[in-house]
Amino acid sequence: MASLEIFIIGATIIVALVLFLLVAKFFNLWLRARIANAPVSFPTLLAMWLRGVPNALIVDTRITAAKAGIPIGTDQLEAHFLAGGEVTHVVLSLIASDKAGIPLDFNRACAIDLACKGTSKTVLEAVRTSINPKVIDCPHPDMGRGGKIDAVAKDGISLRVRARVTVRTNLDRFVGGATEETVIARVGEGIVTCIGSSSSYKDVLENPDAISKLVLHKGVDAGTAFEILSIDIADIDVGENVGAKLQTEQAEADKKIAQAMAEMRRAAAVALEQEMSARTQEMRARVVEAEAQVPLAIAEAFRNGQLGVMDFAKYKNVLADTEMRTKIAGDSPGAK
Repeated sequence: MASLEIFIIGATIIVALVLFLLVAKFFNLWLRARIANAPVSFPTLLAMWLRGVPNALIVDTRITAAKAGIPIGTDQLEAHFLAGGEVTHVVLSLIASDKAGIPLDFNRACAIDLACKGTSKTVLEAVRTSINPKVIDCPHPDMGRGGKIDAVAKDGISLRVRARVTVRTNLDRFVGGATEETVIARVGEGIVTCIGSSSSYKDVLENPDAISKLVLHKGVDAGTAFEILSIDIADIDVGENVGAKLQTEQAEADKKIAQAMAEMRRAAAVALEQEMSARTQEMRARVVEAEAQVPLAIAEAFRNGQLGVMDFAKYKNVLADTEMRTKIAGDSPGAK
């Protein structure tokens, strides 16, 4: 019986000691939360400690929210922390939006914070951008030739433009909305379209604000996480005469095509000339062949008795007379 009492007393002392250590461990947090009117119970602190949640971070964050008049429970903060979020950024963004009069609830702030996970942006930066708009260079300084957009007017003159886009974060579209790269691409497309539809580059130089009005009218911020406040043309330069350059290149190409066609015709003419020469030689060979048949025919006529000596003498006289006349004619027209 005595041993049982000793065991009970010992167990009681151990339990009391454990409770004392736990109270001592969490007393500072509990007291700090109680004084700040953001009370947290000891079982809640113990449960957070067992789950591996930094209870000091959760308590201090809840105190910050309570002091700013934003009621947030420890369960909400703990759940967002376990989801991989930054509870400090969420609370600070809620405070900033509340002071600026921008509607933002805790769930949306958590969604924005988780959407920014793995990037260089934070929910606090998104809220600050919504309060204080920022300026985006279009195009990015690392893009294009010298950080400018090249576009060609209808008269063939190219213009190089650099714009500055003032945007602010649209918190309602931040989750799932397109990023800055999409805004820059759309603004660049609008600038190229406006310049390309202008009759002359002079019209663009006279009214550069027409570019801003056209791009804003197209609503390029639709579906993005930003709202475009203004588009300002920061710089515009006159480039090269692309139209004249293209015409020169086209004329050079046409010239080469004409030269190639002429060479083809010359080659065809040369081939035809060679063909005619070959045919002439063929005809001359046939004449020589025909002339070679004359003595044979005369011999055959002698053998058959169809040609006499006197006939042959007359034939020779005709040939001699013809040869004499030919020599007398000399180089007269038509002589060969």
